[in-house]
Amino acid sequence: MAAACRISPSQPSLPLHRRHSPQGHPRLATVRCASEGAQVAVGPPRSIVSDPSPVFISLKSFAPATVANLGPGFDFLGCAVDGVGDYVTASVDASVRPGSVAISSITGGAGAAKLNRNPLWNCAGIAAIEVMRSLAVRSVGVSLQLHKGLPLGSGLGSSAASAAAAAVAVNELFGGHLSASELVLACLVSEAKVSGYHADNVGPAIMGGFVLIRSYDPLEILRLEFPADRDLYFVLVSPDFEAPTKKMRAALPADVRMKDHIFNSSQAAALVAAVVQGDVKVLGAALSSDVIVEPKRAPLIPGMAGVKRAALEAGAFGCTISGAGPTAVAVIDNEEKGKVIGERMVEAFLSEGGLSASMTVSRLDRVGARVVSNNVYHESEDCTLTGRRRASCRNSSCIRKLDRLGFLSAFSMQKPCYWGVLGNGNKMVCIRILHQVPSQ
Repeated sequence: MAAACRISPSQPSLPLHRRHSPQGHPRLATVRCASEGAQVAVGPPRSIVSDPSPVFISLKSFAPATVANLGPGFDFLGCAVDGVGDYVTASVDASVRPGSVAISSITGGAGAAKLNRNPLWNCAGIAAIEVMRSLAVRSVGVSLQLHKGLPLGSGLGSSAASAAAAAVAVNELFGGHLSASELVLACLVSEAKVSGYHADNVGPAIMGGFVLIRSYDPLEILRLEFPADRDLYFVLVSPDFEAPTKKMRAALPADVRMKDHIFNSSQAAALVAAVVQGDVKVLGAALSSDVIVEPKRAPLIPGMAGVKRAALEAGAFGCTISGAGPTAVAVIDNEEKGKVIGERMVEAFLSEGGLSASMTVSRLDRVGARVVSNNVYHESEDCTLTGRRRASCRNSSCIRKLDRLGFLSAFSMQKPCYWGVLGNGNKMVCIRILHQVPSQ
């Protein structure tokens, strides 16, 4: 039986819109879900369409890189960063057994060739299978094309990005019936087989922004809203060195001193407060203050101590290991300063660790996994383009509007109007609706 999940009324079915939490705080949104057998008293149960028909012939999705732990938030804090990530194209494939998933190709940079194309042993395949099970898809088979934009074992949530992109692609291929929480659970099944049952990568990969994992059983995720009017940049420096998550987890201490536990807890609390207040300096100071995990992992990454020192001396507000490493992440409030800091960190990896490294300065990805292109299953004759960002329908009861991401949503007084237009620059393409909004 598929896992039973529910999402609070404050959270939409996909991470494309954000609303306030039930308590009314504008920078907190709660997602709750539970594995089979657990009870969660949050909102009415959602009815999932069993064996839904595909909406698209094929669909391409993107999921961003993520920074897990954020220093003192081991396994319960993480965020998404823009500009880099993985792509998955999901297609209805007559050559694939109905109800099954196949991986037709894996492309990308170094390490992509190492990945297993057996969907049972591939993080994208596992997540796609879980989504197919949750939707009870039996009538058609699906093939996946995975393009790796993230290096393996980089500390940037490579496996989570593949899983999130696949989960969203397959979900939207069949009409987007699963909620964000259910997609996170599907990705967690994948993570558990690859690197461990932790949601600090898959949570932000699906939802975007900063997330706090309040509980794992039942799973409860808080999305923390960083103020849109504040500048925050992540300096990501990745050395030519692989740090497998399982190996880095083996280095974790078996026992923790109470003094260290208290200190790390206070730093994690300070980091959460800094995020919702938009205080980048406090965020950086807290991010740099882990006394439990980083001291055990840093010696396993050649030159890491010198890289952190170089970042702070160059003006970074904070620096730590991204996830399990080896990528080092620093935070700053200015892009040009970030580039200078990144150059110093690259130099330190070479001089102190003998490793060449690459540098990227990224902003916070506030959206998470999303659809980037699609091919429709049928043509619609109802819609007439009347402008770049608007469309009209000959059915007068159908009211359309374009949301902030460019997706046109529709709702009919009698029945849903499934057809709309996606604005992509000056190009207009016909799509089936991803969201429905009440007429107004």
